[in-house]
Amino acid sequence: MELRQIKYFIKVAELEHVSEAAAELHVAQSAVSRQIANLEDELGVKLFIRGSRRIRLTPVGEIFLERVKSVMNELDKAEREIYEYLNPESGTIRLGFPTSLAAKTLPNVISAFRKEHPQIGFQLQQGTVKELSEAVVQGHIDIAFVSPVPSSDPQLDGHIFFTEKMMALLSKQHELVNEPYLRLDQLRHEQFVLFRQGYIIRDIVMKACSQVGFQPRIAFEGEDVDTIKGLVSAGLGVSVLPEITLTDMPMRDTKAVEIVEPDVTRTVGIVLPTNRSLAPSEKVFFDFLETYYNKLNQFGY
Repeated sequence: MELRQIKYFIKVAELEHVSEAAAELHVAQSAVSRQIANLEDELGVKLFIRGSRRIRLTPVGEIFLERVKSVMNELDKAEREIYEYLNPESGTIRLGFPTSLAAKTLPNVISAFRKEHPQIGFQLQQGTVKELSEAVVQGHIDIAFVSPVPSSDPQLDGHIFFTEKMMALLSKQHELVNEPYLRLDQLRHEQFVLFRQGYIIRDIVMKACSQVGFQPRIAFEGEDVDTIKGLVSAGLGVSVLPEITLTDMPMRDTKAVEIVEPDVTRTVGIVLPTNRSLAPSEKVFFDFLETYYNKLNQFGY
């Protein structure tokens, strides 16, 4: 089995078309067909079902694709790591982040890092904490910012950088908007604007409401902070959001109010894989993050 055969197989499987795969690979269609046939002969199975226009994977072909993709990811990772050992200041870090950290945390960190290490690049991937954690474990990304930081997953090494409060967000017309602080129980009869299912912030809010004896009535669900802020400013409900997402918020139509009962917080940090060591450029970034947040915490971040 040759590496070339595996590359051809993956491309054909992704495009479901031999001639299109050959065009992307910049080789003759006959060469791709021949290598796929040789691979099938060597394995003793059919990997594709040939149709009149498209081809698709057989069940065993789908299994083979999943396995060889993992192999290729590891080969790519090995190649990158060798390059980075030789050139630790010119690598590329595949970094994941959730939407709640996209507006302030991520840009601030990367901007500060690039001032010290301008040759290190980033490939960014946004997703839910669950999606990002799985991507780190599978090797699709190297490091992910997450919140909250998991503490019991044997496949992930979590590092907490800070803990922040969750704040109530009210429209300026709300009757409680001038209160210095709120008990979450005071919002039991309100309609809530929350992240959709699958987002950890939603789980934190639901758990806090349950803790004080009610289930929130959900009027609207969103996938990003700005949408939720906009719906609250229009008077369509209240929300509970991380403090960091509200610090740069226009205060004309909404107001953030501290929640004192219960104490609703979330941890913020990163997760690393436990099944492989960090490449040199990733280690540079990790060391920078620890120093960066230690300094911020000293000044009461």
